[in-house]
Amino acid sequence: MSDRADVTVIGAGVVGLAIAARLASKNRQIYVLEKNDTFGQETSSRNSEVIHSGIYYPANSLKAKTCVEGNSMMYQLCKEYGVEHGNLTKLVVATCDEEIAQIEELLEKGRVNGTPGLQIISKKEIAAMEPNIEAVAALHCPTTGVVDTHGLMQCLIAIATRNDAHIAYRSEVTEINKDGDGYEVIVNNDGEPFALKTRVVINCGGLHSDKVSACAGIDIAKAGYGLHYCKGEYFSVGNGKNKLVSRLIYPVPPAKTTGLGVHVTMTLDGRMRLGPSVEYVDTVEYSVDVGKKQMFYDSAKTFLPFVDYDDLEPEMAGMRPKLQGPGQEYRDFVIKDEADIGLPGLINLIGIESPGLTASPAIAKYVENLVSPYL
Repeated sequence: MSDRADVTVIGAGVVGLAIAARLASKNRQIYVLEKNDTFGQETSSRNSEVIHSGIYYPANSLKAKTCVEGNSMMYQLCKEYGVEHGNLTKLVVATCDEEIAQIEELLEKGRVNGTPGLQIISKKEIAAMEPNIEAVAALHCPTTGVVDTHGLMQCLIAIATRNDAHIAYRSEVTEINKDGDGYEVIVNNDGEPFALKTRVVINCGGLHSDKVSACAGIDIAKAGYGLHYCKGEYFSVGNGKNKLVSRLIYPVPPAKTTGLGVHVTMTLDGRMRLGPSVEYVDTVEYSVDVGKKQMFYDSAKTFLPFVDYDDLEPEMAGMRPKLQGPGQEYRDFVIKDEADIGLPGLINLIGIESPGLTASPAIAKYVENLVSPYL
């Protein structure tokens, strides 16, 4: 490992890897530093793997822009490199007349954001698509799908390393110090300290991105970068019931929550999952509370009449790095060059939760524009 780099990316989740793949070239020295034993061990490997369409986010927000652009970029990337994926489409269902206004609002929000192909369909049209679900109307989202996130990250690593980028695992950043026209990054490399001099630092630390920012001396409370851990649990649906639905099925988003409601996602191998739940927690841990089974069942039963309580089994849990705490207002992604506080070339990505997977190719393009003046 050299002691000098043009670009140092902190974090080998899907966003960090997408950035490394985008920036890598034969005439650049690029390092990706990852504190875990391998890539994508946290948020990137514990999610629903959905390619979102961009209907939930405020107009002109980074989430809206990067999700809609990232959606088409993701499909293109998957097709070009043979990453397994499926354009399954999605229905956001209204289970009573009172909810129709909410899917009409989502339709308008999606159209403003540039999401293509959105259409509200009738109960009869729903029955033709998904005869086993219960709904009076639905918003059909034809660009929603799922992707093999592990395969996607392997692909991004191959693109990056083919262009001479390097990935260092078991390498935890402990300090980031301004050093002339660049930075000195102090790394605990498998128990041994190491100093890396770099022109650009890109913080893609995910759940720990606020702490990485603090390593550069940024007051994360003053900057509004403090993260809140939000746990999402999933239950699988067994007993052959997975064959009764072929698309992703979402309820209308619950009012005043930070999630999209317990919804149905299908995996690429045909399994059906319910989730994720929304629970703010103080620590990162991935147990699934079997006591939540009744809540998952009650939520799903409103639009999946065929589901029985005994069909549900705990499956997995993930963590979202949220900028907004419980009951707080919506917060957008933070993707920022910290030049205005005397740290030019330090690019912070904070609060990259959903739709971060979908948005990752577009986020990489956005970051490329931020760092181009320094390279």
